[in-house]
Amino acid sequence: MAIKMIVTDLDRTLLRDDKTISEYTSNTLEELARRGISFVIATARPARAVRKAMPWLRYDGAVFFNGAVVMAGEESLGAYKVEGAFRIVTDILRERPGTLLSVEMDDYLYSNIPPEGMGDWGSDYCYTTDFKETAGRLVEKILISSKELPPERWMEEYARYIPQGLYMQMSEKTLIMVMNRQATKLGGIRLLAERCGVGLSEIAAFGDDVNDMDMLRECGTGVAVGNALAEVKAVADEVCGSNEEDGVARWIGENVLA
Repeated sequence: MAIKMIVTDLDRTLLRDDKTISEYTSNTLEELARRGISFVIATARPARAVRKAMPWLRYDGAVFFNGAVVMAGEESLGAYKVEGAFRIVTDILRERPGTLLSVEMDDYLYSNIPPEGMGDWGSDYCYTTDFKETAGRLVEKILISSKELPPERWMEEYARYIPQGLYMQMSEKTLIMVMNRQATKLGGIRLLAERCGVGLSEIAAFGDDVNDMDMLRECGTGVAVGNALAEVKAVADEVCGSNEEDGVARWIGENVLA
């Protein structure tokens, strides 16, 4: 069946390690547009981070915040937010005050990580130690990490603070994302596919991390990049070259544009 939509993760998938794309990949994306094949990004990044870091990237639809916000062009198709974030972070800090926490709210980041530790996350950022700014507000996502516990213990240790309506997911073994159970990349893709009149079987999806696994399983063709986690490769239909080898673009060139 012909591929009518391409969906790809960004970091460590479409983007090279230096957060750019090659001329070959850029030309491939332009050719998709000329042929009327929809190009969608599905990323854990907030919209502002994509706009600021990649103003050159053009896409027809976007799944931001791992699925909490879904956009078709400039039109919002859905926003699945977290209730009770202030209570969650307060409970965690009361019992584990050394926890590193960040809250994404209204496309702005609130964090108890000092400015010098923020790196590229420091734009549109507010340093806070009590998170009172989030009291009574809906938020897109909570981020959790710890220097006091090894990463393999994070999920078990912090699960008791997370209500049933939310879910936890490890990202690149560097932090835990907490989101609304309806906020998934696959859920966002379903909304965009319906909007575009495309069936899941007509979509090729690309990814590298745990949060990409559902879309690789359920889309017509799921492709893991060569640098993907082993468990991601295990659920994919195919494995292409790595992000440093233009794996996504080369697969598209060989299987969609040829």
